[in-house]
Amino acid sequence: MKQISTGIEDFKTVIDNDYYYVDKTQLIADVFSNAVMLYTRPRRFGKTLNMSMLYYFFSNKEKDNAYLFEGLKITENKEMMKHQNQYPVIYITLKDMKAANIEQQVDKFRILIQDVVNRYYVLMKSSYLNEIEKKELMKLLEKASSLGELEEALKKVSQCLMKHYGKKAIILIDEYDVPLQSAFIHDYYDEMTMFLGNIFSSALKTNTSLERGVLTGCLQIAKESIFTGLNNFTVRSITSQYGGEYFGFTQNEINETLNYYNLNDKKEEM
Repeated sequence: MKQISTGIEDFKTVIDNDYYYVDKTQLIADVFSNAVMLYTRPRRFGKTLNMSMLYYFFSNKEKDNAYLFEGLKITENKEMMKHQNQYPVIYITLKDMKAANIEQQVDKFRILIQDVVNRYYVLMKSSYLNEIEKKELMKLLEKASSLGELEEALKKVSQCLMKHYGKKAIILIDEYDVPLQSAFIHDYYDEMTMFLGNIFSSALKTNTSLERGVLTGCLQIAKESIFTGLNNFTVRSITSQYGGEYFGFTQNEINETLNYYNLNDKKEEM
């Protein structure tokens, strides 16, 4: 009988350790229904595990982990399986951007971008990039970029990834709303909104090197703030008509789980 994982948010860890997994891989197809998708759910609804799953499916750096999806529902979708491990993927989480002022938040984002560039250090030696592009990446790697350069960083890295790999990039941003919550508490919300708004506009709106963008968070922030003018944008909230089955558990999934663990007598309680 499979063990139940507690607090594990890495898809590979769940599958490799044969933990009980409620199959949410059909989310992969939903992600491709529009250029940019925002999924909002309360905490503990599996957002980060799902983002990890998307990373392992799409990333061209994870071809050795293609076996993770064997026997899962997405393998029945032959069209989507053509996309497996085909894209450079930028995957960041903003969960630790909880600083008390905008300066510290900007520094935290610099570290996130530094990590992204470091993971794709191959770009620094790429014959497909010119010296100016490599210098721009080096500034990000050395945390020496200006505020404006930092706001353009996700777009710049995705452009370089496209030139190197010949494929548009997928950008995954987990817990996008955490910096805004901290900014609201510490009274620098307008500054944070402008900073994130510039980042998202650059990366998700005016980026011709973007294949798909996916964001998750607990809150749906008004489009008029950080998503100004983003017309390639779909929200799947907890009240949306579509996408409800990709997060949390449906009644059928609860019934199947109880049956697996011989706990059908607990069905009414659950």
